[in-house]
Amino acid sequence: LILYISVFLLSTLAMSAMGLDLMSAVGSVAATLGNIGPGFGLVGPTCNYSALPALGKWLLSFCMLVGRLEVYTVLSLFVPGFWRKP
Repeated sequence: LILYISVFLLSTLAMSAMGLDLMSAVGSVAATLGNIGPGFGLVGPTCNYSALPALGKWLLSFCMLVGRLEVYTVLSLFVPGFWRKP
């Protein structure tokens, strides 16, 4: 739960740093991380993700993978001990 919230907050801050308003940043991260469908604001039900910067689309793609495959599975790929031979 703590990892999920951390990924959510860090992703929201990153999207806000890319120029999105807070509602669009929270909505886009919640929609991709939670796989819940349309978000709020710029990525709402009548809009799409085309207005987002390319780096934002990559970040949201990562959030979608984290949401689908679970946080521990994806983040374990970034731990160096995972890649070492026993």
